Amino acid sequence: MKPRTPPARSTLADALARLARRDHSEAELQRALSRAGHAQAEIDETLERLRGRRFLDDAAYAERFARSRLEHARLGSRRVSQALRQRGVARPLVERGVRAAVAQVGEGDVLERLARAWWRAHTRDEPRQRLRKLWAYLLRRGFPPGLVRERLAALWPHPFRALPETEAPEVDFGDNSED
Repeated sequence: MKPRTPPARSTLADALARLARRDHSEAELQRALSRAGHAQAEIDETLERLRGRRFLDDAAYAERFARSRLEHARLGSRRVSQALRQRGVARPLVERGVRAAVAQVGEGDVLERLARAWWRAHTRDEPRQRLRKLWAYLLRRGFPPGLVRERLAALWPHPFRALPETEAPEVDFGDNSED
């Protein structure tokens, strides 16, 4: 007896199964359905149905994603924005979502908790060197340079005053995507 192959799932069933596992942006879901071999006309129809039922909403997705990344992954707004754009969310939705998440979570508070934890974990370096490394670490995590300077100066005012070269360098996070 031949092994039975399961019937191919409909585009809608495949999309709902993906959304049940985790939240997706519209562009992510479109790419996943396309890679799964679904016809473009079926994908377009499915995405329209999901938008109509509010199962797919990039504005809400951007806010949920940003809040989660700020709160749990402890990433700054720049890295969160970059990740959302990579997921195909339009720039205006990214900006609104990140702004809303920052208002709820407080990027400065996240930065401060992360800085304190990093400081406690890296005690071998002398304070000036440690502060330079912390500065670079926070910038790589996507926190705005002005916010990093403000919060570090408030947390460690004495060693920070001795670091004149900590002016905010511009960091490129690879934001060369087009919307």
